[in-house]
Amino acid sequence: MKPIISGQSWRWFPWLLLVSICHSFYIPGYSVISYEDKEPIPLLVNKIFSDHTQLQYAYFDLPFVCPPTGQKHGNSPFGSGHSVSLNLGEILRGDRIMTSDYELVMKQDVGCRALCTREVSRADVKWGRQLIKDGYVAEWIVDNLPAATSFVTVDRSRKYYSSGFKLGYQDFSPSDGQSRFYIHNHFTIVIRWRKAPGKAGDEGKSVIVGFEVYPKSIGYENRDEEGCPIDVHAENSHLELFIAPNNSKLEELYSDSSYIPQRGEDANDGAKLEIPYTYSVYFREESSIEWSNRWDLFFTDQVDSSMTHWLAIINSLTISGVLGVTVIVIWGRTVHGNAKGRGDTTLEEGKNKSRSKSPSKEDTERGEGLLSQKDDEAHHLSDEDLEDVAGWKLVHADIFRLPAHSGLLAPLVGSGTQLLFVAAGLLILSCLGVLNPSFRGGFVTVGFGLFVFAGLFSGYFSGRLYKTLGGQNWRKNTILTASLFPGLTFCLIFVLNLFVWAQASSTALPFGTLVGLVALWLLVQVPLVYIGSWFGYVRAEPWQHPTKTSSIPRQIPRQPWYLRGVNGIILTGLVPFAVLFIELLFVFKNLWQDKSGYYYVFGFLSVVSTILIVTVSEVTIIATYNQLCAENYHWWWQSFLTGGSSAFWVFAYCIWYYMFKLHISGFVSSLLFFSYSFLACAVYGLLTGTVGFLTAYAFIRRIYSAVKKD
Repeated sequence: MKPIISGQSWRWFPWLLLVSICHSFYIPGYSVISYEDKEPIPLLVNKIFSDHTQLQYAYFDLPFVCPPTGQKHGNSPFGSGHSVSLNLGEILRGDRIMTSDYELVMKQDVGCRALCTREVSRADVKWGRQLIKDGYVAEWIVDNLPAATSFVTVDRSRKYYSSGFKLGYQDFSPSDGQSRFYIHNHFTIVIRWRKAPGKAGDEGKSVIVGFEVYPKSIGYENRDEEGCPIDVHAENSHLELFIAPNNSKLEELYSDSSYIPQRGEDANDGAKLEIPYTYSVYFREESSIEWSNRWDLFFTDQVDSSMTHWLAIINSLTISGVLGVTVIVIWGRTVHGNAKGRGDTTLEEGKNKSRSKSPSKEDTERGEGLLSQKDDEAHHLSDEDLEDVAGWKLVHADIFRLPAHSGLLAPLVGSGTQLLFVAAGLLILSCLGVLNPSFRGGFVTVGFGLFVFAGLFSGYFSGRLYKTLGGQNWRKNTILTASLFPGLTFCLIFVLNLFVWAQASSTALPFGTLVGLVALWLLVQVPLVYIGSWFGYVRAEPWQHPTKTSSIPRQIPRQPWYLRGVNGIILTGLVPFAVLFIELLFVFKNLWQDKSGYYYVFGFLSVVSTILIVTVSEVTIIATYNQLCAENYHWWWQSFLTGGSSAFWVFAYCIWYYMFKLHISGFVSSLLFFSYSFLACAVYGLLTGTVGFLTAYAFIRRIYSAVKKD
């Protein structure tokens, strides 16, 4: 057994080497943009987002920010407010990138410049206060870098970035104990640059390696004629987002009541609040940061947690290794045991003959000798051999009996292979550095493209399995394969989109995007599924089964409690979940809690995902073997559900994460969280369920082929 364990250890060495190389590797961009001195630099505004809600809003949709004037700045052919072309991933993540009126010129500092003075109503003030209370932050973009809020560690040894900057802040008045909300109306923009690499640097050009924004709330006092504060860096009064109530109208409106509205409550009297917006620009040389490493400051927390990632891998390898030893033992008792000629098949045939044929008189007379001979054979059989004889080999005539609802199994397996191809492609491209934070929305865009292309694999596996199961109407199976998973997913997204539309959020997909998605589905993916299904059903041969199926189904004995119903399925799902849950902490943190962060440690995620697939296969083999030993031949759906059973625990983890880690408020945000969590778990369950089914299918064909040869 020692050589086997040693081989298992060496099998994981290339993956661990891959992690050590690529867990912090990424391509920061596809082209270096260098700027000459005094060359205009466009500043783009995107959206606002919060960790407390799933609703995002376009920056220029806010009623209390400076609207675009439409003027052209620098050498830009477009005026401010022009929408930048977005890829599919950017649209799906709620981006709405537009040009702005902020003027940045390379290496030219600006002490203060007035942008506009915006008048806002009471309703706008109320909404602004709510956005500040929910912790919304704004996202700007310069040279494909998001605006960052700069922080330093406690020991002041390192600096790190958090994407975006807050719209304002909330404070409590010590006099009345009420909340006061202050809006940030002055922005100090710091552009960090260094000499451009290569020939461009020799020509005196520079590249941008940092984009920081320091927001500040400044009141009306001590301003010059243009509206700029006389001293931006001094301790100025702050601008409260508040309109004093009109007491005369309030007393008139509430004359018959002892209740009088307090601060911040609506009073439709046409009152306005003026908010002056200004900004400063400073260029600072930063020679310690290379252009290729300019994203590193966003990833400081993930580098610090690398030890936790390694612990996750060690935990996963331990679980997978223990299960691997169990699978090796099972494999030795089945395939290799038959190869040694233990005589189990002969004994089984003898048992079947003795059950179906009554003893003759001559046999009775010779019974004593036969009994002693059989007793002698049984004496040499171990308990494990007898268990095998009474277990999985007895159902050889029923093992490939068609399952119930076989017409649904083929489309699900086809969709699962499609998702497996997409997941593998995304992880490989991410580890190679192609998909990275600088490729904004690239993960979703490339994933959708891979999903459409993988319709070929979906149709092929679905069509071939459908033919193996004896299906006749392959075109019907093709339509079901092409429409089942994508159709249900689109319906769910469309219904959720109605709720988001009602909130006027940029998270809502535009109608044109929905039409484009439907066109890609019907005009591209469906034909690809049809082509793959034609090859899988018409051109390819069905998978051959090593044993024949009897005409009369065998009666299944009463099953142990851990194999009954959903008990065994739910219990087996705990093992793959134990492999995955540590890495889920980081994935969930970046998806739901820290939307301003970027997840890039795909090397760790790839290794954990690979170990997860191996673990799912091992768990399915063990569960299927135990099921067959209990003389239960209904393994088709059972193996699929066993493989995907960990999705149940992942969804339970989502519920726990919502209750104890997130601070999401509002019905729509909660609906989005649970709906998208359910969709993600369904995708995960479909993928791992397909892995479990294909593993069990290959395992069963192999062991019964060995029995037939013996």
